[in-house]
Amino acid sequence: MAAVDDSAQGFAPKTKKSASKDEKRRKNMPHGSLMKAIVRSGADTPQPADGDQVIIHCSVRTIDGVIVESTRSEHGGKGIPIRYVLGKSKMLVGLMEGIPTMQKGEVAMFKMKSEVHYGEADCPVPAPEGFPNDAELHFEIELLDFFKARVVSEDLGVVKKIIDEGQGWETPREPYEVKSWITAKSGDGRVILSHAQEPVFFTFGKAEVPKGLEMGIGTMAKGEKAMIFVNRSYLTQSPLIPSIEDYEEVYFEVELIHFIQVRDMLGDGRLIKRRIADGRGEFPMDCPLQDSLLRVHYKGMLLNEERTVFYDTRVDNDGQPLEFSSGEGLVPEGLEMCVRLMLPGERALVTCPPDYAYDNFERPATVPEGAYVQWEIDLLGFEMPKDWTGLTFQNIMDEAEKIKNTVCLDL
Repeated sequence: MAAVDDSAQGFAPKTKKSASKDEKRRKNMPHGSLMKAIVRSGADTPQPADGDQVIIHCSVRTIDGVIVESTRSEHGGKGIPIRYVLGKSKMLVGLMEGIPTMQKGEVAMFKMKSEVHYGEADCPVPAPEGFPNDAELHFEIELLDFFKARVVSEDLGVVKKIIDEGQGWETPREPYEVKSWITAKSGDGRVILSHAQEPVFFTFGKAEVPKGLEMGIGTMAKGEKAMIFVNRSYLTQSPLIPSIEDYEEVYFEVELIHFIQVRDMLGDGRLIKRRIADGRGEFPMDCPLQDSLLRVHYKGMLLNEERTVFYDTRVDNDGQPLEFSSGEGLVPEGLEMCVRLMLPGERALVTCPPDYAYDNFERPATVPEGAYVQWEIDLLGFEMPKDWTGLTFQNIMDEAEKIKNTVCLDL
């Protein structure tokens, strides 16, 4: 195989007005210290660039052909490829320069003098014990894959590859309830979770899935499909994978089917809003955050074993919805707080403590003092405050009379 020197292969140092540490390292590379020979050509694809995650197998040999380090199991390694995020991972300067010249599937031999591998002055990557730092070595690299990486954890322990984009911008977080398809393989290719008959359900923040997987899913939109790469430090034990001792790294393939927005309105677990049917529009831009005229159907229930219904607009109000103006104290505080965070057409189930329900509001006869209640609420729609600009005095008086006569039935 024919080897070419660094100047011929585009390894010349790159300089900018304000050089980064990596650029300074490239600039300090001695001429002729890095040479490349292509062992097997790769696919006719673009080459990796900064921000891409690259996945490689690497075998290091002495000039005499003795293998001193390898990721491949047939050469004494663990069979687990190495992952780098170009421009972010700590790398040998020789690999930092050489890998971006490769194409997917390519196998290349890089001849490196010590100054561009572990023998580099102030090399940021510690050498393995007993490694011949001062020797000239051959690094055989196979570029298995590369793609634009979404870095989830700053230490690169969790990285995401988007396969199919999702819809909207909202992503799950604690304490949302998530439904997803999940498969998993170890870094060396062993199947951990295969395609199941049923999707996986879990609640954010309950340690029901490994920490790194939850972090990755927390960056996903509804309908998104992604590969999430999780290293050992983020592989916490969970009901999904009870035993993690055998795995250095796990690759999760995830399709986020759906998530239920769950909000702890007070931060203490007492007032909880759970979205059980999606509404129209984007959260929170299309919610009635400002004072508005709201139209809702709701059913109020006691939190007893029987779930006793104490009021239902569809039954007790001749099927008519409740209309009320927010910001005027016309409904219990807990109910209004939650409705303000609903989308038109949304259905929500609200669990409310007594001090935000009826202990500080006119209490229905069938609701005892100190009672926790649950409301099932449908937000039919809302109207923002009237823009009075350009209206005549009579128009303003007519609108004011309509607002004054807005009927608010007792809850």
